[in-house]
Order: sequence, then structure tokens, then C-alpha cells
Amino acid sequence: MIYQKMLTKVIEKLQSQPDYGLTKEQVVQSRQANGDNQFVEPPKEGLIKRVLRSLSDITTIILIIAAIISLITTVIQGHGDYFESFLIIAIVVINSVLSIVQEGRAEKALDSLKGLEREEAKVRRDGDIQFIPMTDIVVGDILVLENGVKIPADARLLTTADLRVEESPLTGESHPIEKDEDFITGEEVPLGDRRNMVYRGTTIVNGRGEALVVATGMNTEMGKIASLLGREEREMTPMQKRLAQLGRQLTVVAIIAAIIVMILGIMQGDPLMELFMTAVSLAVAVVPETLMVIVTITLALGVQRMAARHAIVRRLPAVETLGSASVIASDKTGTLTQNKMIARQVWDATTDTIMAVDGAESLPDALKFGALSTNVTDQDGTLAGLPTEMALVGGIGGYSAYEALQAEYPKVYEIPFNSTRKRMTTVHRVADGYLAITKGAFDVLLPKLPLDLQERAKAVNQTFGDQALRVITVAIAKLPTLSAEPTAEELEQNLQLLGLVGIIDPPRPESAQAVAEAREAGIKTVMITGDHVATASAIAKEIGILLPTDKALTGAELHDMSDAELDDTVQDYAVYARVTPEDKIRIVKAWQKRGDIVAMTGDGVNDAPALNAANVGIAMGQTGTDVAREAADIVLTDDNFATIVHAVEEGRGIYGNIRKTINFLMSANMSEIIVIVVAMILGWGSPLMAAQLLFINLVADGLPGFALAKEPPHGDVMRDKPVNPRASVFAHGLGLRIAFNAILFALITLAAQGYGVYTDNNSAGHTMAFIVLSISSILHVFNIRSDASMFRVKFSANRSLVMMALLSLVLTILVVTVPVTQDIFHFMPLTVGQWLLTIILSIIPNIIWEVIKMNNRKIQ
Repeated sequence: MIYQKMLTKVIEKLQSQPDYGLTKEQVVQSRQANGDNQFVEPPKEGLIKRVLRSLSDITTIILIIAAIISLITTVIQGHGDYFESFLIIAIVVINSVLSIVQEGRAEKALDSLKGLEREEAKVRRDGDIQFIPMTDIVVGDILVLENGVKIPADARLLTTADLRVEESPLTGESHPIEKDEDFITGEEVPLGDRRNMVYRGTTIVNGRGEALVVATGMNTEMGKIASLLGREEREMTPMQKRLAQLGRQLTVVAIIAAIIVMILGIMQGDPLMELFMTAVSLAVAVVPETLMVIVTITLALGVQRMAARHAIVRRLPAVETLGSASVIASDKTGTLTQNKMIARQVWDATTDTIMAVDGAESLPDALKFGALSTNVTDQDGTLAGLPTEMALVGGIGGYSAYEALQAEYPKVYEIPFNSTRKRMTTVHRVADGYLAITKGAFDVLLPKLPLDLQERAKAVNQTFGDQALRVITVAIAKLPTLSAEPTAEELEQNLQLLGLVGIIDPPRPESAQAVAEAREAGIKTVMITGDHVATASAIAKEIGILLPTDKALTGAELHDMSDAELDDTVQDYAVYARVTPEDKIRIVKAWQKRGDIVAMTGDGVNDAPALNAANVGIAMGQTGTDVAREAADIVLTDDNFATIVHAVEEGRGIYGNIRKTINFLMSANMSEIIVIVVAMILGWGSPLMAAQLLFINLVADGLPGFALAKEPPHGDVMRDKPVNPRASVFAHGLGLRIAFNAILFALITLAAQGYGVYTDNNSAGHTMAFIVLSISSILHVFNIRSDASMFRVKFSANRSLVMMALLSLVLTILVVTVPVTQDIFHFMPLTVGQWLLTIILSIIPNIIWEVIKMNNRKIQ
């Protein structure tokens, strides 16, 4: 690895001249050998391919075949009634358009990465400093790095001056990394610990330096992530798998029913054209034409509700999938924590007291003078500066308190912090001379502290470390006079220890409750972070992620594990620390192999491949990179873990409504098949034509079905366990309910047709059968709203459902009573007695279901 080699060896291998840079000829040679500094984009799927894929759905194929058969028989019979054919084709076109509109946009993640390539870079070539397009950078170039610059390629540092780089896009950690060109290690260390390297896409936040480019384009760490994005393909969501399975099951039903009808028809001597039209009717009866439309509307309404709760959904199926999540893999910084450092505890060395920082007026000197020795500024009412320094100033009450201290103790001199000294000293004027304040890393300042306090200071430092607190040591020295050019040796002698300040990025107040709610809902929360294992574990314990029975796993330990070992033990770990983008994908896939539905959160470029690989990728809207947001299915506008739990609740409600929709539509569709087959067996002939079945499916079932999308959850859905992704769509008794309803509807429909047969009035019987099946289907929507009585669920809770049911009733009555539609759909007027019998038959299912629900309440 480049970071493990001596700098002289790297320079020699690349034949570079740090003081001169590459020549034009060397640039051309390097570009030919190593390629451009650009990301390779995988081929995108064209519109024609997307259309063909949308038409490959099995239920769509059934409808297309039905439309073709209907068209052929119409042409052969020559009656010119193309209404059925065109209606079926229209349904196919609508469903295809909706399918294409729902397509995911994962390829935009790579577009976002390419957006990084439009910037310019400062390099040394031919002995001169030049500004060139980022895409023109080649291996061997000398980068000139300055504060605020975004690094254009992976490079080995040549020189540094107080250089700090914010590497959160790659590591997930927002705390700036101190860089050191002299750092060398013979061991393999995580990317965040490679202090002699800088990486593409990261940003310099302090200092300056120069670096030798060692990798460009797809060979950079960012490029490796881009290649991971290109390789990872999304799996179908659990609901998509269930609906695909439903389509296959319906196909089997249709084939069996068609075979039965064909055999019966041939035995009874029915004309071939009539059998073809019956086959069309069966195909229409099998397919729930409005199911996908209603599912789409249900998801879309869920998207609107989730947006109001700070979750923006980019990919519709993710709404339902999130409701099935059994594992939430969350980033730490900014999601579970507040993404800002605060001073939490102070050890006052003068009194040997550890106290919480609570904004009290009586401030310990360690906190007070530690805050004084900073360079924090105010930008429109917001603190600006290094995170640790802002934590100290926040601990004393904010910028106004800081200004008051500066007025009381004017600063006259400063020796700034750097990566070698790891401490900062400021000098302030006081009444009897000067006060030098030194603050910095504990291990650096420990040798300079009074011997009698060192052991106690070590113990407190360890205590703070166990709580994942970053420790700042504060000491002072009183000076009667000050030389013209003070040195560190002069200012940092005879130090008096004031104490230690423990700072931390604290958990969000709502994180612990959200984790507890997720656990009650049967969802395991795990932390996947680029932070150190001690810090991650402490935060995880505090908010309830890391329980006594759980373990933490580091990236180094993960590298030593095979995929099989990880698959066997992944459930034992609740914290995965110091991990790489590849590690994150391995972890996500290990959970998925167990059958879990994984929701993954992230904000950096390094998170994008795992977001793409997870069942549901969730990006941060405030702190997240464009790449992470484009790779994700859902974007949180408040970067809050609690919002994920709220979104899970919404997803479970949506899944419940989709199951109700399937119950509602399939009850009627299966009854239509039973009616046609049984009527053929009895020799009555099919009472329902294809156009009539389409009307039932689109109006009597479709309109109330649309309103089911707005049905609020009944009961506490977060007390239920996650839905098993392998479970059939008919699991948990849904299949039995549909079968019971289908038989019930078929019986009353056949009863209506039977009336026509036995009164020698087949036309009236067919019309009555249509009305009974239509009205009983419409009224059934009130049965399936809840397991409670239809009269115990407020109609006002879903006014749209009541309005759609009434509209369907009105349209059904109009289509059988208006002369024009009577002719189109082949109906005949009914007598008052026939209408009365029809209405009685139609309400029988509701009466039976009320009796069943009453008995269930008595049993409970």
C-alpha cells in the first residue's frame, strides 16, 4: 500500500520531481498508462427496454392475450363491437405507463459523482503553478493544497503546514484529520488513520501542503465506491416479490379454469367462438386490473404523509419495504447523535471534583480558561470554528460570554495548534502581568504537569475515555513579564493544571426512545460507523443499541473474517466500527442472507454503495452528500433517527392497506371465476361478459379500492413483529378470508342467475347476477376495514371511502338502468320484485361478517 512505503520510494517509482512537477510529455505518458481522472459510467437501460420489461409482467401478458382473443373473435364474427378489446388494451397501457414512471433512479448516484469532476485543481507542472480542470489530473502530478480546497485525486503528502482534512464523505467522521507527511506504518490501517495521504472528494479545512498524485479516476478510493455503485443491483422489494408470486398463482388459476371451461364447452357442444369469448371473460376475471394502480396510489399517499414527518421518498416501493424492516443499520454521527460537540463533564483539579456542564453561573476554571484560549467567531448568531473550541465556548454560555471573557482577559499573543505540538497556547494580559493558557491533548501535556497530580489526572482521563469523551487538558502559567518574541518553552513552563474537559457529540434526546420503540416493534438497531470502537460503543450503550448480550466489531476484525463466518455471527454484533464501504456492503448482505429486511442510513459518499445494496437506503438531507441522497430510497430532511421509526410505522400501515386491497379485489375476482366455471358446469352458460367483468373490476371494486389507500391504521401497528419477507401475500389467514368471501359472493351471484334460469328469464338472471356481484363487492369494502364491526369504525375516519362506495353504487345502478348502457353491456330492465331480491342477496355477506365478528369478540 502507498501509505506504508517510504516517501522516497514512492517518488522514485512514479519518477516525479516534487520541485518541478511533470513535463507535458510525462503528462501524456501518464494519461496513456493510467487513464483520465474521470469515473466510468455503466450503460443505462433505454426506454424501449423499460417498456418491454413493464409488459413482461405475467398479469399484463394475460390481459394482452385476452385482448388479442377478443379482437380476433370480433373480426371473425363481424359484429364490429370492439369495445371489450379497446378497454382491455387501455388498461394494459395505463399499467405500463405507471410501471415506467415508478422506475428507480439509482444511476443518478454516478451522475452526482461525476459532478465532482467539474472543479479545477492547482498543480505544479513544468516548474510553474497552474490551474487545470480536475479531469486533467494524472498520476505523478504535484498538487498544491490550500485551505478550503476539495482534493481532486488520491495523493501522498510531500509537505504539510498545520494541514487538516475533513474526510467524512469517505469515512463518515466529520472531525478533521490532522495530516503529517512523515507518518509511516508497516501495518494496514483504516483509511481515516492514514495521516500521510489525502483522498479525492475530501476537503481541506485548515493549513496547506503539497502532495504527489498516486491514483486517479476509478483507481481512487472514490472511484472504487463508484464501481461498487455500478455493480450493486437492487433486489425486488418484498411486496414486488409477493405481487409477482400472486401473478404466477393467478396464471395457474386462469389456465386451469380455461381448461375446465373448454372441456365443458366442447362436451356441451358450445360454438368455438363462444368458448373463446368465455376464455376472454375468464382472463379478465382473473386479473385484478386496478391492483397495481391502487398499490401505487397507496404508496403515493404514504409518501405525502411521510414528507410531513420529514422523510422524502424517492422510490415508491421503499415505503412499504420500510414497514417490513427487521434491521435498521444506522450511522452514528448526525443521525443518532447531534453532530455537534458539547462539553459534557469537567474535572476541576483544584478541588478534585468532577461536575457536569449544565450552564451554571459558577464555572470551573478549566472550562472558563479553556474557552478563553480559542479562536471562535460569531457568524449571524451561530458559532464558527473548530468543533472542540465551539464546544468549550458553548459550555460557558455562548459567544456573549466568550466576548466578556476576551474583554476581561485581552489576548496579546498566540502559539497556534499544529499536528506536531498537539496543543495551543494563548497569552492574556492581567492586572499583575500575563496569563499563559495551554490546552491540548492529555498525553502531550501530561509530562509538563505537576507530578503530584499526574496519577489522579490519568485516572480521570481513563474515566472520561470510558464514556467516549474526548479529553482536553487545560493548564496555565502566570508570567510577570513577556518577551518580544515568546517561545513555547518560555510560555509552557511551570504549568498549573486547572483540569480536564470531556467533550462529546451527544446522542439526540429522542434517539434512545426511538431505539426502544424499534425494539418493541421487533426491529434490531445496529450502528455502522467509521468512528473508533470505544466512542461508538459508548454512544450505543447510552441509547440502548449495545445491550449486555451484544458485541462490537472493528473493521480490522471484520477483514479477518470470511463471508461464511460473518454470515454465522452477524446477529451477535450491534456495533460495527471503523469500517470501509466494502465492509458496509458485506454487513448489509450478511443480514439479508438471514432473511432480514435491512434499512441502512448514511450521509457520505462512502455510504452510497451500502445504501444501494440495502433493501431501503436512507440518506441524510441536511448533512448528506449528493451521492448518498441519489443512491438512497428515502431522504430525511431532519437527519433524525426517530424519523426512521415514524416512517416504519407509516410503512406498516401502508402494508396493511395493501393487504386489505388484495382482500377486497381478489374476493371479487375469484368469485367471478367460480361463477363462470360453476355456471358452465350447470349448463347455464356464463352470466358475465368480459366488458361486464371489466366494469365490476374497474368501478365496483376499483373506486372503493382507491379509497382504501387513505384508510388509517386500526390498532398499534408498532406492537406487531416485522412481516416475514418470505411469507406469502396470503399469509396470516388472508388466503382463507379471500376463499371464504369468493365462495360467498359466488353463491349469491349464482342464486341470482338461478332465479333467471328457473323463471325461464335468462336475461333477467344475468342482469341480476351482475348487480348482486357488483353491490356485494362494493359493500364488502366496509367489512375489511377492520376486524371490528363495520359500525364500530368511524365512517368519518375515511370519508373518501364512503364517497367512492356511494359513487360506485350510483354508477352500477345507472349502467343497468340507462338505455344506452343497457345496450352496450347487454342488460335488461328489472321489475320491482327482481330489484328487491337482488338487494337482499347483495347484503347477505355483510350480515354474515357481522355475525362472525360478533362471535370473535365473545371468544376474545
